[in-house]
Amino acid sequence: MSLPNPKHPHGWLLAGMFGLSALSCLSPISGQAPTRLLIGAAQAEDELGREVGTQLQNAQSALSSHQPAKALEFVNAADAVAGKSDYESYVIAQMRAAAASQAGNVSVALKAYETLIRNSRTTPAARQQMLMAQASLAYGARDYASAANAASRYLKEVGPNQQMQTLLLQCHYLQQDWKGTVEAGRAMLAADRKAGQIPAENQLQMLAAAYDQLHDTAGKTGIYVKLVKYHARPQYWQMLIHDLTTDHSLTPRMVFNLQRLRLATGLLTSPAEFQDMAERAVQMELPQLALNLLDEGYARHLLGTGTGAEAQAHFRAFVAQRAAEARTSLPAMVEKAKTSTEAGPSLTAGYNLVLNGQVDQGLALMQQGLGKQPHQPDLARLSLGMAMMDAGRRTEALQLFSSMDGEGTANNLAQLWAVQLSARPSH
Repeated sequence: MSLPNPKHPHGWLLAGMFGLSALSCLSPISGQAPTRLLIGAAQAEDELGREVGTQLQNAQSALSSHQPAKALEFVNAADAVAGKSDYESYVIAQMRAAAASQAGNVSVALKAYETLIRNSRTTPAARQQMLMAQASLAYGARDYASAANAASRYLKEVGPNQQMQTLLLQCHYLQQDWKGTVEAGRAMLAADRKAGQIPAENQLQMLAAAYDQLHDTAGKTGIYVKLVKYHARPQYWQMLIHDLTTDHSLTPRMVFNLQRLRLATGLLTSPAEFQDMAERAVQMELPQLALNLLDEGYARHLLGTGTGAEAQAHFRAFVAQRAAEARTSLPAMVEKAKTSTEAGPSLTAGYNLVLNGQVDQGLALMQQGLGKQPHQPDLARLSLGMAMMDAGRRTEALQLFSSMDGEGTANNLAQLWAVQLSARPSH
């Protein structure tokens, strides 16, 4: 998979803002009195002495003339003055950050920002901006470790920020720190979900690639589900279906649900796969569903033709017989389910009621089954959504599938069904 090059975050660069604004009220220095600056957490006694003030005034003029290297010389001269106050050292660090940033001297600028960030004079708001500037500067210099550190500090101290989350994710990705990429990506997704925002496609691509490098199939599948959901492209569907189909850890019921999804998306076309899908439905005690699926295969002219037509007809007759027997025994099955403490009988009997036209009663019985603490609650909810879909309750099914946004195969399949139903026109 080819990924877009990460965008350079120069738009976030705040370097120079602090030094220039700090010295904007610096008046021409006379021989009579020191110049006073009101910046940050300035105190009444905060003053710039004549020597320091003169050098910084010269530095500001050099910066205004776009001579950052000359400005740095003046800043260094100011720093060389003996007996400086803490306040003077603080202002010098501000000007050094501004001049070094403009000069492209990233290492010096980063050290200056670190000095400012650690200083108690820096207000919380300014500290946040400095952390962002520090992260952006380091990223631009390809010092991804320093950029990641600054971005992490920002997110820890300030909270979610899409620009810093993206930068942090890119830093880990570009260092091939796959575990760090996953950790940053999961935090990013959680923040997006809380804010009701759609995850960016390139961020999801990086996260999928990281899971792939870690050989975490489940994690990678979950990200591809989000790519299909939010940025639907044919290649995402193909990759996702391929990964699910080759996942040998899927239970028979999960395989069945995947087969139905493949059928709905036009990817299940083999007569043998149709028969396998129907056999699974019979084994799940849903013979009417098996019959419905076989009939869909006949309607699509995927069954009933060629050398296998006779065998397919015999199998359909067998399934039809099982479906008739199930209809006969359905009332007894329902009564037994109502008194059972297990969830399975209610889910199966309810689904059979739905398949045989008793939709409201069937869905109600399945809901009762959900209340009996099924062993696989997500799979049980998926089955209820499938029953709603088979009953023509498309809106209800879509709402249920959309609400299943957790992790695991059942939730992944539910999200894919939600995408499929959203794309399918209403009738």
